[in-house]
Amino acid sequence: MPFKNIVLTMLGLIMVPAFLKAQTVSGLYNGKSNNGWPTYGGDAGGSRYSSLQQINSNNVTKLQVVWTYQTGELNKYEGTNAKEKAAFEATPILRDHTLYFSTPSCRVFAIDAASGIRKWVFDPGVNLKNDFSEITSRGVAVWPAPGNKTNPSASKRIFIATIDGRLIALDAKTGNPVIYFGKNGVVDLREGFGKDLSITSPPAIIGNLIIVGSSMGDNQRFDYPRGTVRAYDANSGALRWSWDPIPADTTDKAWYTWNGPKAHQSGAANAWSVISADADRDLVFIPTSSPSPDFYGGERLGQNLYGNCIAALRASTGKMVWYYQVVHHDLWDYDIAAQPVLIEITRDGRKVPAVAVGTKMGHIFILHRETGESLFPVEERSVPPSDIAGEEAHATQPFPVLPAPVGLQSISIADAWGITAQDKAEAEKRIAQYINKGPFTPPSYEGTIMAPGNVGGIHWGGMCYDPEQELLITNINRIPAVIRMLPREKVAQLEKEHSEMMRAETGRQAGTPYVMKRDYLFKAGDKGLMMQTRPPWGTLLAVDLRNGAKQWEVPLGYMLDPRQYPEAKNWGSINFGGAIVTAGNILFVAATLDNHLRAFNTKTGKLLWEYALPASAQATPMTYEINGKQYVVIAAGGHGKLGSKQGDFVVAFSLP
Repeated sequence: MPFKNIVLTMLGLIMVPAFLKAQTVSGLYNGKSNNGWPTYGGDAGGSRYSSLQQINSNNVTKLQVVWTYQTGELNKYEGTNAKEKAAFEATPILRDHTLYFSTPSCRVFAIDAASGIRKWVFDPGVNLKNDFSEITSRGVAVWPAPGNKTNPSASKRIFIATIDGRLIALDAKTGNPVIYFGKNGVVDLREGFGKDLSITSPPAIIGNLIIVGSSMGDNQRFDYPRGTVRAYDANSGALRWSWDPIPADTTDKAWYTWNGPKAHQSGAANAWSVISADADRDLVFIPTSSPSPDFYGGERLGQNLYGNCIAALRASTGKMVWYYQVVHHDLWDYDIAAQPVLIEITRDGRKVPAVAVGTKMGHIFILHRETGESLFPVEERSVPPSDIAGEEAHATQPFPVLPAPVGLQSISIADAWGITAQDKAEAEKRIAQYINKGPFTPPSYEGTIMAPGNVGGIHWGGMCYDPEQELLITNINRIPAVIRMLPREKVAQLEKEHSEMMRAETGRQAGTPYVMKRDYLFKAGDKGLMMQTRPPWGTLLAVDLRNGAKQWEVPLGYMLDPRQYPEAKNWGSINFGGAIVTAGNILFVAATLDNHLRAFNTKTGKLLWEYALPASAQATPMTYEINGKQYVVIAAGGHGKLGSKQGDFVVAFSLP
């Protein structure tokens, strides 16, 4: 039946406080954007669209490197094991002819956008010997936001939220801390939450508020800190409001979707991805994650609102306006990892404000921005039950009918793959051991294939939107995971009996009866990662939001050497980092393990240009215009956990 029961709608007019009303986000979805890239997602709504067209589908093959900047980041890792976890995932932002960005250790750089010459650097002194789940920072934010007319004389500030739990305000001209913000320029985000809290995404800026979520290591225990979202005063650093995705108020109906004596002790459901802002409507859009732990919900039975939701909050107060849950009672680590994209689509000849929500399941939900109602049909369908003692998988899950799910949705022996007959036979034998009954097959004792896996579908790299063609474009992964639940008292015995369990990732899930083991359907070889499911393993695709139909899909990148395997370029690559789209009928994307930045034709998906970077680029590019010249910039520093080529480069391209 249609999915109707989890959306709260607002009736009547949405009132906007005067201090926010003037702050129109420049150039959102109307083809009139300025020539810059002032936020991580290009604009506050994360469209990653630029109206620039000096570089276009006719001349993109002439692009050349005009400057390269090196941060010296690899030197920061000496004497630590940080390099194994570090990933340079940042997207620079542009303000006043200056690029601002952060490195994995949360150092902040300001460099001249035309020349690549450094203006200043700020080092917050993160201790990289600490046990971080991951070492990355996807970027910084600038205040006042573009279009903010209420602070015409305010000195611009750069905000960085760090992996060791600090919110820091810097003077945009000098890089010095703004000493009257918080305590000497710093707000301690861990106070009251503990050392597990980290931040990897840039803050959202709306009016005079700095809004931050949090990141937490997964699966080590069930009672992680709650994933509270907080708003701070941009001038003083004072806390203005907070919102908890795990209800603490018994008058909230969502309270009763958490069942069991320890249910309200659960943690996480945090917003670790990028928060989007709509200043005209006084709304922020919060993408929440799975409650802890990701793969066992026996201590938190029920639907678990507001985990795995897109939550629209009144920016000025933090009060709920509406919510939409994309996964009930998550058992798969199906966080909303991608930034919600604020768009407009055409319905009956008029523009309708919408928010596009891309998920790891490969499901894309297109919701009315003011009410949360789905603009395309969504069905609540029955899904398999759990056989784990103490667990109660939710009986149904929401499935969008349009746009149709993208990426892997199931796996069988017929999907086994290998370069040689022996490799394929080995893959068939491995797949035959495990259970898969679709994307919501619960974890099991024997082992469940998750398809899509926890790295997508649509991952943190997110989506971009071409408003002229009404195309939503995203890169995806097609990498199944294998999840096995082990009774805690039998772990040592099972690891002894099954050597492959010793090699798998372990989630201790303290406070529950089970330990989680996670692996993937590939094996490491001397030629690189050898996938055990048929290609492509990473693709780039476009969906026409006028009708919800997929317009095109092409393989993205390669993982094996094309000189040895000529078909490798058709097999795609694991990818992290997103794409951007421009009015020049071009989309740019890196993200793959083969170190290339690529340009594709937006209308057709045809590859037009590619360039081998000095290191792998698990990051999203950006573009801007300075002195009449358009630039495309990408951070190329690699990814420790993926094993891609690491470095410390920021590379800029333009036409001759």
